[in-house]
Amino acid sequence: MQHRIVVLGAGYAGAVAAGRLAKRLRREDVSITLVNAEPDFVERVRMHQLAVGQELRPRPLAAMFADTGVEVRLARVTAVDVDRGTVAVTYPNDPGRTGELEYDTLVYALGSAWNPQDVPGAAEHAHEIAGRPGALRLRERLAGLDAGAPVVVVGGGLTGLEAATEIAEARPDLDVSLAARGGLGDWLSPKGGRHLRKVFDALGITAYENAAVTAVAPDHVVTADGTTVPAAVTVWTTGFAVHPVARATALDVTDTGRIVVDATMRSVSHPNVYAVGDAALVAGPGDKPLRMSCASGVPTAWQAADSIAARLTGGKLPSTPLRYFNQCVSLGRREGLIQYVTADDRAVGAALTGRFAAFYKEVVCKAAAWGVANPTLGVPARRRAVTSPQTRPATV
Repeated sequence: MQHRIVVLGAGYAGAVAAGRLAKRLRREDVSITLVNAEPDFVERVRMHQLAVGQELRPRPLAAMFADTGVEVRLARVTAVDVDRGTVAVTYPNDPGRTGELEYDTLVYALGSAWNPQDVPGAAEHAHEIAGRPGALRLRERLAGLDAGAPVVVVGGGLTGLEAATEIAEARPDLDVSLAARGGLGDWLSPKGGRHLRKVFDALGITAYENAAVTAVAPDHVVTADGTTVPAAVTVWTTGFAVHPVARATALDVTDTGRIVVDATMRSVSHPNVYAVGDAALVAGPGDKPLRMSCASGVPTAWQAADSIAARLTGGKLPSTPLRYFNQCVSLGRREGLIQYVTADDRAVGAALTGRFAAFYKEVVCKAAAWGVANPTLGVPARRRAVTSPQTRPATV
């Protein structure tokens, strides 16, 4: 009897986990089902490019996982019963159809979406680029703007910086500004901060610093000090909220809904459930939680896949520490910033800037996409027989 592994979500973390499991385990011993609501893999790190009209290469999941032993199931997850070991789904291409998948091991990688943070008007009037639908809506809106129209990007993190610079470069006729809760790039090294300001000045982007946005209206935003900033379009990039399914389960989750896991990405409350990517609360160096990002998601996927394979085959559990090396920021197509960081993600003095940094970031993005699109390549084949299958939960 095959051991049933179900992976929920085919973003960077889920897709990488599924492909790595297929590389680690024998097909005759396991069945691997990858569940995703969309038929294509979405390069989330490029949504700001999609929003300004650039075309992205389509990456159908069915083609990516052909002949790998991974079954791609186009379905939307509506609930998980961790006590029975089942996943309830609906089928986007067949309205009204529902189903249930049983699993022996679950990899939860449903990721996150944008977080309007209960700011009045944000959900109604702001645009988001956390996924393809939102980026396409913003793309249509930007295309309809007349010259001189004001665009405000809210959020001074990596996503906000990339969105503001991409829009300003693609549409130099627009009046682009960015509202940051703190100082502009205040987490960067002095070299990185100087370069960021240089790029903002060259692109004509106005930075509102220490200006938390407290309300969003159809044609403006309001900051904490009462300043009104005109905005024909508001782009919201202030953080992410995880998928709500986990919070409705018996899993041990944080108050924000992230699944609490150990060093092997296994749930601390349910040993046959693993969580990766944005959905998991993962302790990094110094017990500091890893931030939600592709840079965190892919290593957690490696860790989970190798841990599952080790436990099923009697192998050695992975012991590679999860850490950071740099933060890669595109600042339009011609400029970039690679900020080197400590293991726990604090900036050090060294940074790469300019065109070479832009090239570096592009290589990183392409490498990440290649790793997903070629799920069983690039990792040495070590398919082992399952020797210690876990007991299946009794269904009722």
